[in-house]
Amino acid sequence: MTYGSTAFRLAIASGKGGTGKTTLALALAEAQAQIGPVTLCDCDVEEPNAHLFLTGRSGPPQAIHRAVPRIDAQRCDRCGRCVDLCAFNALAVGGDCTLVFDELCHSCGGCARVCPTGAIHEENSLIGHIRQLRRDNLLLISGTLAIGQVMAPPLIRAVLADAAAAPLVLVDCPPGTSCPMIAAVRSCDVVLLVTEPTPFGLNDLKLAVATVRLLGLPCAVVINRAGSGNDAAVHQYCQAEQVPVALEIPDDRRIAEGYSRGATLLQTRPELAPALHRLLADSIRLGRNA
Repeated sequence: MTYGSTAFRLAIASGKGGTGKTTLALALAEAQAQIGPVTLCDCDVEEPNAHLFLTGRSGPPQAIHRAVPRIDAQRCDRCGRCVDLCAFNALAVGGDCTLVFDELCHSCGGCARVCPTGAIHEENSLIGHIRQLRRDNLLLISGTLAIGQVMAPPLIRAVLADAAAAPLVLVDCPPGTSCPMIAAVRSCDVVLLVTEPTPFGLNDLKLAVATVRLLGLPCAVVINRAGSGNDAAVHQYCQAEQVPVALEIPDDRRIAEGYSRGATLLQTRPELAPALHRLLADSIRLGRNA
């Protein structure tokens, strides 16, 4: 497959968990690896699982840190300028000290810059690890958030930065439409939204489409477990919103049984390879024409 002279990033996202994001991302990665190199970024850093389905050569984990402010109590005059600046309420003046709430800090560094007494400096705090696994043409880069950490976006950005030089990147995004999902999709060229033909699936698809459109990104829909519910409702919504339905994955017991054994979609249904190749090609055209 040719995708031009510039890098291409394809996000696989969904409005809710359990729709088949990782199933599709792995299948696309394996299909592309049959004909050329591909990098798969598992950005679901709170629950990464793509590595469970792949074997290959693993590299050592890479520790990822972020900067958080620390207060020199002897130099701090508790003027409150840092508190007034912070949009995330990560600092507070209480009594005779200034408090820092690491879990709310977005590491912008603004507090240290506005401090008139130089009482604030930044220290590195561990947020998680990145691991790489290679199998022939397929490179998997996954992030794992450290226990107790709640700020997924900095680690997601680190995972994507590790794939900056790759010509074709597939991004397995966190579920939902909150900050982690946005951090994963906003640097991508096209977003594939995976849904299922259920009332919950359709409701969350609508939220995902609205989010992606706010970001100005082209998108298409993949219906997983097609035939198991009200497929017509999904098609009617997509037609009304002019969102193409790019692929339908059938509701097949063999796929679920294979998944439970650690087998990927393509390993269970290898005849789907041509459809997956077309999906990649169509996604690239969608991005180029946007």
